[in-house]
Amino acid sequence: MRTADPILTGARDRRSRPATAGPSSAAAPAAPQVVILAAGMGTRLGRKQPKPLTPLMDGRSIMQQQLDGLRAVFGEQVPVTAVVGYRAKAVMRAQPDLLFAFNPDFAVTNTSQSLLRALRSSPAGGVLWLNGDVVFDPAVLDHAAPLIRADESFVCVDTSTVADEEVKYTLDADGFIAELSKTVVGGLGEAVGINYVSAADKPALIEHLAACEANDYFERGMELSVQHAGVRFHPLDISRFSAVEIDFDDDLQRANSWLGSRAALQPLAAELG
Repeated sequence: MRTADPILTGARDRRSRPATAGPSSAAAPAAPQVVILAAGMGTRLGRKQPKPLTPLMDGRSIMQQQLDGLRAVFGEQVPVTAVVGYRAKAVMRAQPDLLFAFNPDFAVTNTSQSLLRALRSSPAGGVLWLNGDVVFDPAVLDHAAPLIRADESFVCVDTSTVADEEVKYTLDADGFIAELSKTVVGGLGEAVGINYVSAADKPALIEHLAACEANDYFERGMELSVQHAGVRFHPLDISRFSAVEIDFDDDLQRANSWLGSRAALQPLAAELG
């Protein structure tokens, strides 16, 4: 679980906008390619449906909350590919407008192999990817937009918490990611599952994801690309925004609590303009 305290932001959720409203071409950052990793079985949460389809307190699924945020920030036509595996048809039926990549080995592989499939099939250019179980404030994407526009690789990190079971990181002398794994000692914070690889760095990441073991998380491929190919990932601090990775029921309750707080603050945000 990764989480930060809820704050009132610019109300980027689709629920907060008029039904016909959308970001203007002048206001919306250029849309990146987006990948959502949605192939896993989500056994720790203990639900029958794929974890990205888990319903939230506002009636949306985790994946729908992600898509609403992406479209609010980058525009309705942002290209999104979901990597599916476990109960793939259920995800595809729920989101028929997405592109899909299939990981047939979802039961015996981890996120490194799902991301590898997505990046190998992606068009030229950088890629923004999300774990399919992260409920997050769309303001995270606004915060990341300058680095996306500059096509610079980054890892979204939360410096407010460093839990033993989460992916942690350290930095090199120049302030870029040095280590990135659950076994990092002396971690400076946690990776929240929202990352970007630039067009220039993508080939090296693909090469090192291919070198991962089947059960490795994608962070192992990132770490190898740092160590052996000199890839430099910025640590993008999103600690002031809310981001919760849903592993257990307690995480789901935290995410729902944030969404409830956000919904309660919407009328105040509208009054303040």
